[in-house]
Amino acid sequence: MLTPALVRMGYEHGAFPMANEDGDIHWYKPYQRALFPLSGIHISRSLKRTLNSGRFRVTFDQEFELVIRCCRRPTDNWINEEIVRCYTQIHYEGWAHSCEVWQGEDIVGGIYGLALGSCFSAESMFHRRTDASKMALMSMIDRCRELGFTIFDAQVMNPHLASLGAFEVPDKEYMSMLAGAWTQSTEWSLHR
Repeated sequence: MLTPALVRMGYEHGAFPMANEDGDIHWYKPYQRALFPLSGIHISRSLKRTLNSGRFRVTFDQEFELVIRCCRRPTDNWINEEIVRCYTQIHYEGWAHSCEVWQGEDIVGGIYGLALGSCFSAESMFHRRTDASKMALMSMIDRCRELGFTIFDAQVMNPHLASLGAFEVPDKEYMSMLAGAWTQSTEWSLHR
């Protein structure tokens, strides 16, 4: 059974859990870690127009469980009920956080992750409107920078993350960075 203590131990060793289609949870530790610079994401002209339009409203930690449930996909899903339960419990403990993007009264995007020392590990994001997940990611990185985080971990690189400015570091370098991050703290974080 997945527990907050087990999750903490896994992240301390650079690993994170994912559920397979059969519901079993496995731990993953990539050879290359995807990170975002805390200076922010790459902002395209279309995203800049969206930002200037004022059509989205951003909140933090208002609907954590809803965000994680919205991140579930119809296929190739790695979030199961055990992950929802455990991460929601971690949120209640104060070290899992979400960013919600709203259009009117509707949630249209979001991101969630874990705060351990000065490392924020983004788990997943979703969108229901164009640019809503980018708005969530940008807002979460900005908030993490303001709070004093030193690492914004996106876990595994993909073309979408690369287009937004993510970069990779080898696992050995990531683990060295993580060891330093564990010695620091933010108001959002679990501390060693």
